[in-house]
Amino acid sequence: MSTAILTGQPVPGSSLEGDLRSLGFDVRIASGAAEAETLLAGVPAGQRVAVVDPRFVGHVHALRLALTDPRFPLAAIPGAVTAQQAGRQALTRAMARENSAAGETPAGGTTLVDSLADRVVAALDTEGAAVHRPELGSLVATVPGDPQGRNEARQAVAAVDDEAIRLKSAVKARDGFFTTHFVSPYSRYIARWCARRGLTPNQVTTASLLTALIAAGCAATGTRGGFVAAGVLLIASFVLDCTDGQLARYSLQYSTLGAWLDATFDRAKEYAYYAGLALGAARGGDDVWALALGAMVLQTCRHVVDFSFNEAHVVGADATANTSPTAALSDKLDSVGWTVWVRRMIVLPIGERWAMIAVLTAVTTPRITFYALLIGCAFAATYTTAGRVLRSLTRKARRTDRPAQALADLADSGPLTEALTAPLTEPARRLPGFAAPAVALLGGLAVVATAALTGFGGPWTIAAACLYVLTSALAVARPLKGALDWLVPPFFRAAEYGTVLALAAHAEVNGALPAAYGLVAAVAYHHYDTVYRIRGNAGASPRWLVRATGGHEGRVLVVAVLAALLTAAQFTVALTVLAVAVALLVLVESIRFWASAGAPAVHDEGEPA
Repeated sequence: MSTAILTGQPVPGSSLEGDLRSLGFDVRIASGAAEAETLLAGVPAGQRVAVVDPRFVGHVHALRLALTDPRFPLAAIPGAVTAQQAGRQALTRAMARENSAAGETPAGGTTLVDSLADRVVAALDTEGAAVHRPELGSLVATVPGDPQGRNEARQAVAAVDDEAIRLKSAVKARDGFFTTHFVSPYSRYIARWCARRGLTPNQVTTASLLTALIAAGCAATGTRGGFVAAGVLLIASFVLDCTDGQLARYSLQYSTLGAWLDATFDRAKEYAYYAGLALGAARGGDDVWALALGAMVLQTCRHVVDFSFNEAHVVGADATANTSPTAALSDKLDSVGWTVWVRRMIVLPIGERWAMIAVLTAVTTPRITFYALLIGCAFAATYTTAGRVLRSLTRKARRTDRPAQALADLADSGPLTEALTAPLTEPARRLPGFAAPAVALLGGLAVVATAALTGFGGPWTIAAACLYVLTSALAVARPLKGALDWLVPPFFRAAEYGTVLALAAHAEVNGALPAAYGLVAAVAYHHYDTVYRIRGNAGASPRWLVRATGGHEGRVLVVAVLAALLTAAQFTVALTVLAVAVALLVLVESIRFWASAGAPAVHDEGEPA
């Protein structure tokens, strides 16, 4: 239960008490500032508390945005301020200062009327506390100073439908063409239906996952009816996937568990569906496991490009204004409406991608579906990566320690790299600025090409893997602050996944590629988990986990050695054991972290993945 303290008797005819109770607050009325301070001190420390002016006039949704959003320790709108546990001390100090000041407005603070809540907010600002102020748009939130002002405020409230605004704001401001025009127009109403029946975003997310898994099972039957059902269910899963985020925004139900589900289930659904298609094709006598694994590798590498570039150039105070000619051209194109949608579609975001997969599954074969997926994702990856490279080369930006550390964490370097970094630091400093991505690329190409061209079981792949260990250490031996250093993590991902794919394909025994698929899926989960920890400002995965899983270079070397020492059948078993071991390690640690009270509530509002 949350507590709302009214700093005086409610105005006759006001619905404020009822509005606050409808939002889950236990309303208490103070006779003045001194009693309000006493009531504030008596609220249990773990509870949310709000201080509200009894003369407040505004929409219920304005109160909801300010007083119930779990993401912010302190939040305020005119006439109301709230604090969660992390902000209680600051709110208590501000209240005490206002009472001791006998109602004087703090320096730098201005209020339209003598509102204790507004003066407390001004005191918090003076103290330097981070007070969130939600965007209200046309919503009304005010404290009228006289009867005429109150009447005008009530008329303004009546003139705006806050439920319509609430429903509209449940949809992402930026989304793909398919999602915007073919899903969100009705999924927002499904979200509202769920909210009114007490369903949570986590329940809808779980329903989306189960629907996608059933779709994968239908695809695995290998029948035309199964493929049609799989396509329909995949679209249904995507509708639910949109609904869970819209429900979270509609009802402001953000949570740490929801963050973990939201961060991982999209990938789990898509990659499980790839596996279902591969199984269905195998039932029909067509082995497309290599295509399925290739699609997962390409899609994962695309995401790592997105994450790395974002960390290097966009995140927080480390980013500087992008004044490059490429950015200027992009901004100019954004002013032409139709080009915005074309550019969003050609990057094949999740809505367009899943719609394409669903339709092709229903009307064609798994092989054709994977061919289309690989071609589309390859074009999208080339388009986006080329544009980001141009932006990086033409942009004048200050490289700081924070993005450099994020890139180092995304690199996922293990104990072998750690051992080699110190002796390679000085040589690395003498290399030109583009050396880190160039060395990472060359090392990755060497090991993947060797694994692909020399066949299964030869010693040359071990030699190439040893070279890869050396180049990987050299690439990260100095801080990743170069203009193109954000390419280092994607190059590492492509090298590791590509090596596993090439060796499994050359094994040419039943089960080798599915085992490789499982290993890459487990490692990819670890990499996605790292990304969302960084996005939540919680740091990367713990070093013990990175060391225990060997780091990217250690896993490449281990897989190369296994291929050289074992028969193809034994290699398949070894890949399976390795996949299970990695999956258990990363899943147990990930669940422990995201289920803990201190895990961040991460909800991606950026471009669709």
